[in-house]
Amino acid sequence: MDQIPHTMIEHLSVPRLIAGTNWFLGFSHQTAARSKLIKEYQTREKLADLLEVFFRAGANAVYGTRPDATDLELAIKDAEQRTGRKAIRISIPSLNVDGTPEARDENLRTLDAHVAIGCDILMPHQCSTDALVDRRTRTIGGMDFFIPAVRERGMVPGLSTHMPETPVYADEMGLDVGTYIQIYNPAGFLMQIEIDWVYRMIWGRKKPVITIKPLAAGRVQPLVGLAFCWGTLRPCDAITIGCLTADEAREVIDISLSLLERRASTVELQATRSKASVMSVGGSSA
Repeated sequence: MDQIPHTMIEHLSVPRLIAGTNWFLGFSHQTAARSKLIKEYQTREKLADLLEVFFRAGANAVYGTRPDATDLELAIKDAEQRTGRKAIRISIPSLNVDGTPEARDENLRTLDAHVAIGCDILMPHQCSTDALVDRRTRTIGGMDFFIPAVRERGMVPGLSTHMPETPVYADEMGLDVGTYIQIYNPAGFLMQIEIDWVYRMIWGRKKPVITIKPLAAGRVQPLVGLAFCWGTLRPCDAITIGCLTADEAREVIDISLSLLERRASTVELQATRSKASVMSVGGSSA
């Protein structure tokens, strides 16, 4: 039975809590040493164990699937087999934005490679999308090629961006996309304008918004980041979160459900000596 609520992105039932892949693939947004640790730690087996936790809770979506991430793709299949749940695959490939015939052919090959791994929602990565945004004309270039090409291949097109303007311009243009990405966290990490402005922009969108970096890439405690996101997003929006281990996934799910159900979380707190004065005799928090 699903625990994590779902939203609809066009015809797809997508969980409102999505497994991110930065902590699968080695993109820590912290230090080179931390990114190296991720790459050395993660294996197909560990990733499958982690994704199994998400899938069993109804959070059966993965953000950042890619054809060249063999261990991740195998781990997704392992988790699907263990749980009997099909994953919603959300891909964010880099596209060639040169606008030449050669770039067009390269991009078609990229799209076909993502069809081959079963991608459901395809959004060009921020490095591609944001290069096409024109603040002067309030437009996003290249969409007359990108959107039909994605639709023809049976995937839902979306836009992955770090710019708050992108979803606004897409709505103004009436672009035929199903969803948007937006950075959103209580620290304002990597957000280009104030948090309250991004909050208002999300609430004004015509399509569901998938938010990323809710914990500011590990700079914010899970309770703080998740409470902020669950408490300020619309019922149609989703949260993408990265975890390193299956235990972290369990904590994230428990905290999320406790917030949604308005109850105390059962996640075990860190019992350090400095907290002895606020702990009960049995060692649990008072």
